[in-house]
Order: sequence, then C-alpha cells, then structure tokens
Amino acid sequence: MSYEIVEAQLPVRLKFERPMSDADLLRFCEANEDLRVERDANGEILVMSPASSNTSKMNMRISRYLDEWAEVDDHGIGFDSSGGFTLPDNSMRSPDAAWILRKRWDCLTKEQQSSFAPVCPNFVIELRSPSDKLPEVQSKMQQWISNGTELAWLIDPERRVVEIYRPGNSVEQLDDPSSVQGSSPVAGFELVMARIWD
Repeated sequence: MSYEIVEAQLPVRLKFERPMSDADLLRFCEANEDLRVERDANGEILVMSPASSNTSKMNMRISRYLDEWAEVDDHGIGFDSSGGFTLPDNSMRSPDAAWILRKRWDCLTKEQQSSFAPVCPNFVIELRSPSDKLPEVQSKMQQWISNGTELAWLIDPERRVVEIYRPGNSVEQLDDPSSVQGSSPVAGFELVMARIWD
C-alpha cells in the first residue's frame, strides 16, 4: 500500500491511494502500537505525538474520575484515551475520555466491540495538550457534536478554561471553574478541576 505524507510536522497526515478499511486501520495500529493514530472523514491517517507527561497525568485522572462515576451510576461505560470509535462520517477518533450509554454498547456485537466500535460516544472529554492548536481542537469538538455526541467538554489547562459543546447550542465557556457539572446524558457526574489543574 503506497502513501503520501501530506504534512511534515506533527500531526503527520498520511494519504493512501485508497482509504484504509477498519480492518486495515486496526492492523496498522497494532503494527505501530506506540503511535497515536486517528482517521479523518476523508480517509487521511493522522499520526500524533505522544502526550507530555503532565498531559498524561491529567488524562489519567479525568478517565479515572469518569470511570469511577460510571461504575456507581451504572447506566453507561467509560473509556480512556486509547479507545477508538468509528463515527458516522467514517472517521475514527479517540477522545481523551468517553462515556457510552450501556444499552447502546450492548447492542454492538463482540466483534464490533473488539474493533474501533461503530458508535459515537454520548459524552466525550478532550484535554488540550501544549502542542494542540486551539482552532483545530475546537473544530474536533464540533465534529464530535455533528457525529452524534450529546455533550462534549474541552479542557484547556493553559487558559484554565472548560468549553462545553452541545448540539444546537452556542459553546459555553467556563473560566477557571472549581468544578464542571455533567448534564444529560451524564447528569450527576462532577469533575473537580483542582484535581485536574494541580
């Protein structure tokens, strides 16, 4: 399979002669397990830099708090940043943390669950890393919403801001919030920001 490198800086964009199938993409990821990989709706493969140590620490905490809440709430399942999902626009994205309503997850076959599951998370959290350009991350948040995500949070440690995205609504910006409260579909989830910023 031949490819063309579209950009030389990270993220690197690889454009193949024919778009990778989900099975091809899974094999590519397995053969390059140290890389963070996503697929755009146009079929380009994005190879991203690994997270910095501090970003990784924050990612771990966000995923842990969401998973702990999901276990107690028991209406859905939490996922960390290594999980990829095939979205309706045919992109494959890996949010920093995600939550899917259990009945939607249970409708998938075991084979689908073992691949890049063809389901858009109900709720996602993205954590902006120092290398992320803000307009690109904000565009990604809009892509989550346009693919069916009901609620998405963009956490930006550099600005100490949380942006909240919902379908049909303007972006809500919280400046240096002490906590962020979940609403439908994750009503009852609270993320205390002192645990993330510090």
